[in-house]
Amino acid sequence: MIQLRGIEKTIKSPAGTIWLLRRINLDIEQGEFVTIMGPSGAGKTTLMSILGMLDDQWTGEYYFAGEPVHKMNRKQRSELNKKNIGFVFQSYHLLDNLTVAENLDLPLSYKDIKKSERASLVADTLDRFNIVGKKDLYPNQLSGGQQQLVGVARAVINKPKLILADEPTGNLHSDQAKEIMELFRQLNDAGTTIVQVTHSEANAAYGHRTIKLLDGWIVGDTARPVEAGALVT
Repeated sequence: MIQLRGIEKTIKSPAGTIWLLRRINLDIEQGEFVTIMGPSGAGKTTLMSILGMLDDQWTGEYYFAGEPVHKMNRKQRSELNKKNIGFVFQSYHLLDNLTVAENLDLPLSYKDIKKSERASLVADTLDRFNIVGKKDLYPNQLSGGQQQLVGVARAVINKPKLILADEPTGNLHSDQAKEIMELFRQLNDAGTTIVQVTHSEANAAYGHRTIKLLDGWIVGDTARPVEAGALVT
Protein backbone atom coordinates (compact mmCIF):
# COMPACT_ATOMS: atom_id res chain seq x y z
CA MET A 1 0.00 0.00 0.00
CA ILE A 2 2.75 2.45 0.98
CA GLN A 3 6.28 2.68 -0.35
CA LEU A 4 8.64 5.40 0.87
CA ARG A 5 12.00 5.72 -0.85
CA GLY A 6 14.71 8.08 0.36
CA ILE A 7 12.32 10.41 2.18
CA GLU A 8 14.12 13.34 3.79
CA LYS A 9 12.98 16.56 5.41
CA THR A 10 14.93 19.54 6.68
CA ILE A 11 14.16 22.92 8.19
CA LYS A 12 16.30 26.03 8.31
CA SER A 13 17.37 27.58 11.64
CA PRO A 14 19.80 30.33 12.67
CA ALA A 15 22.25 27.55 13.49
CA GLY A 16 21.90 26.05 10.00
CA THR A 17 20.02 23.12 8.50
CA ILE A 18 18.21 20.76 10.87
CA TRP A 19 17.40 17.26 9.63
CA LEU A 20 13.98 15.98 10.72
CA LEU A 21 14.00 12.80 8.62
CA ARG A 22 16.94 11.02 6.97
CA ARG A 23 16.82 8.43 4.18
CA ILE A 24 13.50 6.88 5.18
CA ASN A 25 12.82 3.68 3.23
CA LEU A 26 9.64 1.98 4.38
CA ASP A 27 7.03 -0.40 2.97
CA ILE A 28 3.63 -0.87 4.64
CA GLU A 29 1.34 -3.58 3.27
CA GLN A 30 -2.45 -3.47 3.08
CA GLY A 31 -3.88 -4.81 6.34
CA GLU A 32 -0.83 -4.19 8.53
CA PHE A 33 -1.05 -2.60 11.99
CA VAL A 34 2.19 -0.63 12.36
CA THR A 35 3.45 1.26 15.41
CA ILE A 36 5.97 4.11 15.17
CA MET A 37 7.94 4.76 18.35
CA GLY A 38 10.83 6.94 19.44
CA PRO A 39 11.75 9.76 21.82
CA SER A 40 10.53 13.34 21.43
CA GLY A 41 12.16 14.92 18.39
CA ALA A 42 12.75 11.58 16.68
CA GLY A 43 10.61 12.53 13.67
CA LYS A 44 7.45 10.54 14.43
CA THR A 45 4.90 13.33 13.88
CA THR A 46 6.82 14.58 10.83
CA LEU A 47 6.65 11.11 9.28
CA MET A 48 2.93 10.84 10.05
CA SER A 49 2.29 14.23 8.43
CA ILE A 50 4.01 13.03 5.27
CA LEU A 51 2.12 9.72 5.28
CA GLY A 52 -1.12 11.69 5.69
CA MET A 53 -0.21 14.00 2.78
CA LEU A 54 -0.48 17.03 5.07
CA ASP A 55 3.15 18.04 4.46
CA ASP A 56 4.64 18.55 1.01
CA GLN A 57 7.99 20.09 1.99
CA TRP A 58 10.12 16.95 1.69
CA THR A 59 12.21 15.09 -0.85
CA GLY A 60 12.15 11.48 -2.00
CA GLU A 61 9.49 9.20 -3.44
CA TYR A 62 6.15 8.26 -1.88
CA TYR A 63 3.80 5.78 -3.55
CA PHE A 64 0.30 5.25 -2.12
CA ALA A 65 -1.57 2.31 -3.67
CA GLY A 66 0.69 2.73 -6.68
CA GLU A 67 0.03 6.48 -7.01
CA PRO A 68 3.15 8.71 -7.05
CA VAL A 69 2.35 11.20 -4.29
CA HIS A 70 5.70 12.96 -4.79
CA LYS A 71 4.62 14.00 -8.29
CA MET A 72 1.23 15.40 -7.24
CA ASN A 73 0.25 18.99 -6.54
CA ARG A 74 -1.51 19.96 -3.29
CA LYS A 75 -5.02 19.60 -4.72
CA GLN A 76 -4.30 16.10 -6.04
CA ARG A 77 -2.79 15.04 -2.72
CA SER A 78 -5.78 16.44 -0.85
CA GLU A 79 -8.18 14.44 -3.02
CA LEU A 80 -6.18 11.24 -2.51
CA ASN A 81 -6.09 11.93 1.23
CA LYS A 82 -9.86 12.47 1.53
CA LYS A 83 -10.68 9.29 -0.40
CA ASN A 84 -8.33 6.96 1.45
CA ILE A 85 -7.16 8.22 4.86
CA GLY A 86 -8.81 8.70 8.24
CA PHE A 87 -7.08 10.60 11.06
CA VAL A 88 -7.33 10.13 14.83
CA PHE A 89 -5.60 12.76 16.97
CA GLN A 90 -4.67 12.88 20.65
CA SER A 91 -6.57 16.16 21.09
CA TYR A 92 -9.72 14.77 19.38
CA HIS A 93 -10.12 17.73 16.94
CA LEU A 94 -13.90 17.67 17.14
CA LEU A 95 -15.69 20.90 16.26
CA ASP A 96 -17.18 22.35 19.45
CA ASN A 97 -20.10 24.05 17.71
CA LEU A 98 -21.30 20.83 16.04
CA THR A 99 -23.18 17.94 17.64
CA VAL A 100 -21.81 14.40 17.55
CA ALA A 101 -23.99 13.60 14.52
CA GLU A 102 -22.89 16.79 12.75
CA ASN A 103 -19.21 16.03 13.47
CA LEU A 104 -19.69 12.60 11.88
CA ASP A 105 -21.44 14.11 8.87
CA LEU A 106 -18.67 16.63 8.26
CA PRO A 107 -16.25 14.40 6.27
CA LEU A 108 -19.19 13.11 4.23
CA SER A 109 -20.20 16.67 3.34
CA TYR A 110 -16.96 17.06 1.39
CA LYS A 111 -18.01 14.28 -0.96
CA ASP A 112 -20.64 14.04 -3.65
CA ILE A 113 -23.05 12.05 -1.49
CA LYS A 114 -26.81 12.59 -1.30
CA LYS A 115 -28.09 13.99 1.99
CA SER A 116 -30.28 10.94 2.59
CA GLU A 117 -27.33 8.60 2.07
CA ARG A 118 -25.18 10.70 4.40
CA ALA A 119 -27.88 10.52 7.08
CA SER A 120 -27.98 6.73 6.70
CA LEU A 121 -24.19 6.45 7.02
CA VAL A 122 -24.21 8.63 10.15
CA ALA A 123 -27.01 6.53 11.68
CA ASP A 124 -25.16 3.29 10.93
CA THR A 125 -21.94 4.67 12.43
CA LEU A 126 -23.68 5.92 15.58
CA ASP A 127 -25.13 2.44 16.02
CA ARG A 128 -21.85 0.66 15.29
CA PHE A 129 -20.01 2.66 17.96
CA ASN A 130 -22.88 2.52 20.47
CA ILE A 131 -23.19 6.31 20.63
CA VAL A 132 -26.75 6.77 19.32
CA GLY A 133 -27.69 8.33 22.66
CA LYS A 134 -24.95 10.94 22.25
CA LYS A 135 -25.86 12.09 18.74
CA ASP A 136 -27.37 15.45 19.78
CA LEU A 137 -24.72 16.29 22.39
CA TYR A 138 -21.81 18.68 21.84
CA PRO A 139 -18.17 17.68 22.47
CA ASN A 140 -17.98 19.62 25.77
CA GLN A 141 -20.83 17.45 27.06
CA LEU A 142 -18.79 14.25 26.53
CA SER A 143 -16.03 12.63 28.55
CA GLY A 144 -12.55 12.35 27.07
CA GLY A 145 -13.12 8.71 26.19
CA GLN A 146 -16.42 9.50 24.51
CA GLN A 147 -14.85 12.32 22.50
CA GLN A 148 -12.08 10.00 21.30
CA LEU A 149 -14.68 7.37 20.39
CA VAL A 150 -16.44 9.97 18.24
CA GLY A 151 -13.06 10.91 16.76
CA VAL A 152 -12.47 7.29 15.73
CA ALA A 153 -16.01 7.01 14.38
CA ARG A 154 -15.47 10.13 12.28
CA ALA A 155 -12.18 8.73 11.00
CA VAL A 156 -13.77 5.51 9.73
CA ILE A 157 -17.15 6.75 8.47
CA ASN A 158 -15.72 7.07 4.93
CA LYS A 159 -14.37 3.50 5.13
CA PRO A 160 -10.75 4.62 4.63
CA LYS A 161 -8.05 2.23 3.49
CA LEU A 162 -5.66 3.72 6.06
CA ILE A 163 -6.08 5.12 9.57
CA LEU A 164 -3.31 7.32 10.96
CA ALA A 165 -3.50 7.65 14.75
CA ASP A 166 -1.16 10.09 16.54
CA GLU A 167 -1.04 9.28 20.28
CA PRO A 168 -4.73 8.27 20.15
CA THR A 169 -4.96 7.37 23.86
CA GLY A 170 -2.60 10.01 25.27
CA ASN A 171 -5.37 11.88 27.12
CA LEU A 172 -7.31 8.83 28.31
CA HIS A 173 -7.24 6.71 31.44
CA SER A 174 -6.33 3.02 31.11
CA ASP A 175 -9.86 1.63 30.68
CA GLN A 176 -10.72 4.17 28.00
CA ALA A 177 -7.38 3.58 26.28
CA LYS A 178 -8.01 -0.16 26.18
CA GLU A 179 -11.46 0.40 24.67
CA ILE A 180 -9.99 2.54 21.86
CA MET A 181 -7.18 0.06 21.17
CA GLU A 182 -9.62 -2.87 21.08
CA LEU A 183 -11.63 -0.87 18.57
CA PHE A 184 -8.52 -0.38 16.42
CA ARG A 185 -7.89 -4.13 16.59
CA GLN A 186 -11.40 -4.82 15.33
CA LEU A 187 -11.01 -2.35 12.47
CA ASN A 188 -7.67 -3.90 11.55
CA ASP A 189 -9.14 -7.41 11.70
CA ALA A 190 -11.76 -6.18 9.22
CA GLY A 191 -9.01 -5.13 6.80
CA THR A 192 -8.20 -1.49 7.62
CA THR A 193 -4.50 -0.63 7.61
CA ILE A 194 -3.48 1.25 10.76
CA VAL A 195 -0.35 3.26 11.55
CA GLN A 196 -0.13 4.62 15.08
CA VAL A 197 2.39 6.79 16.90
CA THR A 198 2.59 5.97 20.59
CA HIS A 199 4.91 5.96 23.60
CA SER A 200 2.89 3.11 25.12
CA GLU A 201 4.30 -0.41 24.97
CA ALA A 202 0.79 -1.69 25.76
CA ASN A 203 -0.61 0.08 22.69
CA ALA A 204 2.31 -1.10 20.56
CA ALA A 205 1.49 -4.70 21.50
CA TYR A 206 -1.76 -4.43 19.53
CA GLY A 207 0.20 -4.03 16.29
CA HIS A 208 2.02 -6.47 14.04
CA ARG A 209 5.20 -4.44 13.70
CA THR A 210 7.12 -1.62 15.37
CA ILE A 211 9.24 0.99 13.60
CA LYS A 212 11.70 2.83 15.84
CA LEU A 213 12.93 6.33 14.98
CA LEU A 214 15.88 8.22 16.46
CA ASP A 215 17.10 11.63 15.29
CA GLY A 216 15.17 11.24 12.04
CA TRP A 217 16.58 7.79 11.17
CA ILE A 218 14.85 4.42 11.22
CA VAL A 219 16.95 2.50 13.73
CA GLY A 220 14.73 -0.52 14.18
CA ASP A 221 11.98 -2.46 12.44
CA THR A 222 10.62 -5.62 14.02
CA ALA A 223 9.77 -6.85 10.53
CA ARG A 224 13.39 -6.25 9.55
CA PRO A 225 15.64 -6.58 12.64
CA VAL A 226 18.99 -4.76 12.67
CA GLU A 227 22.06 -5.00 14.85
CA ALA A 228 22.20 -2.69 17.84
CA GLY A 229 23.43 0.75 16.83
CA ALA A 230 23.04 0.11 13.09
CA LEU A 231 21.04 2.44 10.88
CA VAL A 232 18.39 1.15 8.52
CA THR A 233 18.93 3.24 5.39
